[in-house]
Amino acid sequence: MVLFTIKFVQRASLFVSFGGLITTFITTFLPLWKTMNSDLNEMENWYEGLWHMCIYTEEVGLHCKAFESFLALPLDTLASRVLMCISIATGFLGVIGAGRERMKRALLILGGVFIVVSGITTLAPVSMMAYIMVVKFWDENLPDVMPRWEYGEAMFSAWFAGLLLVVGGAFLFVAVCMGDHEEKLQNKIIARNQEQRPRTQYYRKTEIL
Repeated sequence: MVLFTIKFVQRASLFVSFGGLITTFITTFLPLWKTMNSDLNEMENWYEGLWHMCIYTEEVGLHCKAFESFLALPLDTLASRVLMCISIATGFLGVIGAGRERMKRALLILGGVFIVVSGITTLAPVSMMAYIMVVKFWDENLPDVMPRWEYGEAMFSAWFAGLLLVVGGAFLFVAVCMGDHEEKLQNKIIARNQEQRPRTQYYRKTEIL
């Protein structure tokens, strides 16, 4: 009994990749990539994403403001924004390819490549921003009183989304390999049947004689 068929693996790839794509899309626009809480004023919490910066106070609540200038963005934020947009675009193309079960082998491989690229372009910016935050957090040149950015919830969801996309693309490659293996087995069976047919015809002729 075959536990994992080609259709099952391909549908699993579609399910996992679609979940990663939706999570990536939501994470891209969440203003929770960075969080900061000042010891001088514990009533204020600062949040920063790729598109907005927000401040939360108990009196006013949450107030967000979009970044005014695209060129004035920090380099890590600008690169992360571009990479996340590329991730969404390639993930969308890959999910379309994974959703069509009767597509040709080359197109399925291309869909898997798009999904894996989408996962990598999701993991790259969040890992880069995490590294920069760690370096700045432990920077000895900055005074201890100065508040520092820390990891926000969106960074963890971005890591999770990137892993889902990579796993989904890998599943699609597994489905392609399973299809190639099944095709080889079918060709072997056909070749054996063709070899046995002349022998049976020869045996019938000898029986008639």
